[in-house]
Amino acid sequence: MKRTGPTKERTKRVIALLEKQARKSKNAIWLDLAQRLAKPRRQRPTINLWKLEKLAKLFPEKNLVVPGKVLGNGQLEEKASVVSFEFSKDAIKKIEKAGGKAFLIEQAIEQKIEPKTMVIAK
Repeated sequence: MKRTGPTKERTKRVIALLEKQARKSKNAIWLDLAQRLAKPRRQRPTINLWKLEKLAKLFPEKNLVVPGKVLGNGQLEEKASVVSFEFSKDAIKKIEKAGGKAFLIEQAIEQKIEPKTMVIAK
C-alpha cells in the first residue's frame, strides 16, 4: 500500500507552517517536528502528564514539546510550559492548575518561542 501522508487539513497546514519556519529561521528543530508530524497518527507519541512531570523536573525553565497528543493521566505539580499538536481537556486543566501553560504548535510559532528553550518529549 502506498503511503500518502497526512489527510487532515490541520495536520497538513501545521506541517507546512513548521517547514516554512525551518527555512526562515534555519533551525533544525522545526523541520524535525514537521517530519515527526508527517508520520502516521499511530506512530505519533501520546504522552501522559506523569511523564511530563518527570521531564519538567529534569529540564526546568524549558518548553516541553510533544509532536503528538498530551493526555491527562497523572498529576503535574511542576510549573511547565507544554507545546503540543493536541491536548485532551483534562490535560489542559491540569497543566493550567499547576501554573503552567499549554500551547498548540501553531501558537508557539506565532509567539516566537525560542528553539533553544525547547525539549522534544518522546
